[in-house]
Amino acid sequence: MSHVVVVGAGQAGSSLVAKLRNGGFDGDVTLIGAEPVPPYQRPPLSKAYLMGDMTLERLFLRPESFYAENNINLRMGQAVTAVDAKAKTIALAGEVLAYDDLVLTTGSVPNRLPSAVGGDLGGVHVVRDLADVDAMAPRFAKGARVLIVGGGYIGLEAASVAAKLGVQVTLVEMSDRILQRVAAPETSDFFRDLHKQHGVDIREGVGLERLTGDSAVTGAVLSDGSTLEADFVIVGVGIRPATALAEIAGVTIENGIKVDAQGRTSLPGIWAAGDCTSFPYRGGRIRLESVPNAIEQAECVAENLMGTAKEYVAKPWFWSDQYDVKLQIAGLNTGYDRVVTRRADADSVSFWYYGGGRLLAVDAMNDPRGYMVGKRLIEAGKTPDPAAVADAATDLKAMLKA
Repeated sequence: MSHVVVVGAGQAGSSLVAKLRNGGFDGDVTLIGAEPVPPYQRPPLSKAYLMGDMTLERLFLRPESFYAENNINLRMGQAVTAVDAKAKTIALAGEVLAYDDLVLTTGSVPNRLPSAVGGDLGGVHVVRDLADVDAMAPRFAKGARVLIVGGGYIGLEAASVAAKLGVQVTLVEMSDRILQRVAAPETSDFFRDLHKQHGVDIREGVGLERLTGDSAVTGAVLSDGSTLEADFVIVGVGIRPATALAEIAGVTIENGIKVDAQGRTSLPGIWAAGDCTSFPYRGGRIRLESVPNAIEQAECVAENLMGTAKEYVAKPWFWSDQYDVKLQIAGLNTGYDRVVTRRADADSVSFWYYGGGRLLAVDAMNDPRGYMVGKRLIEAGKTPDPAAVADAATDLKAMLKA
């Protein structure tokens, strides 16, 4: 009987084993996670869970009983330490486990500050897993002072929660503007204004020189020479694919675990899905850090483990919640040369990215209609007239029929 072993019990791993069973796979299935809890949602960690609006059990992607009921061997709190691709075995918890197919859904790990600038001081946190958030939660007391390093979505979401809880927030971004790597100036301007309205001190074009303090952080020196006091620090300077186990196995790494369109790595019997992978996309290769990609790519790999030979076609979309604003993003804006603004009403706006005359992506703030229509247009390869998009009187749904 075939044995599928999945290493990495996050969104991709949980989705993959569920798809196997739902698809009728009757072989052995083992899902291995390093954390001592069942697979859970990560996006609410730094928002609803940190705010106290969501319990631990509600974070779980599926009840723990789901795995036993579906004959899935869920092994929690166990780290895989070695992979022997020739023998088709893995090592964990003092034992060797054989597999017929191995799937790596190891996700990503956060970048941390180096110890040379104080990154190992007490009170310096990253936002990635349950333990990270549980460790920082007690610090979110009204009147406390937090320094957030990094003006990407992780840093801005942390700033939103901290400000809502009455924490004094200073956010530093070494680039010229927040969200510079992922969004147009229009989107940056929108969120800068939003955060300033909530009392967040945003400093752009300013980096961190070093953190100060003996055993625990007490403040920071910034690259412009200014200093500030801080009770704790949140580091949001990006993530990187978790490839350590794949490297041990000897698979090819290229901006993540390199897989083909079906999810196969360079070694027979080893597959990968989710944040940890780079895969073919429109003549090149990309790596997507998103929940939708983790689910959809993992389910595609599950189908291929059952012999479907299906190619994964990514349909990128993302979201971010900050204060009372829901940002929804469709597509990828890489290569854009024009941004068109559509303001549906006083509380809703969307920015439409064009490149070479083609619609590439949409950033929609409290504009679900603009997001949904934009997403469907992008997936259909349709490009609406920019002037029509900018006109609030235009019926967006009519563009779908054009």
